[in-house]
Amino acid sequence: MSVAWSGLAGSVLALAFVLALAWFGLRWMRRFAQPPADAGAPELRVLRTLALGPRERLVLVRHGDADLLLGVGADGVRLLGRRDAAACVPPPR
Repeated sequence: MSVAWSGLAGSVLALAFVLALAWFGLRWMRRFAQPPADAGAPELRVLRTLALGPRERLVLVRHGDADLLLGVGADGVRLLGRRDAAACVPPPR
């Protein structure tokens, strides 16, 4: 009986070690695999979102000096409209 318990304890410890190693590896990859921020790239901000269904939504995004209206759905993202940000009144918060 003690042989079975020692084998089970060894398996549980090995599984815990592998899971801990995977967790630390993923955290390390997430920390160091970030792409460098491009200093010359315009800022990208989500101004508003509107859910149209369980998988569909409209998203208003400001990219540099333009506001983009995007349709997001299960089949992808589509540009629905574009206008200058200077012509827009900022959305209320």
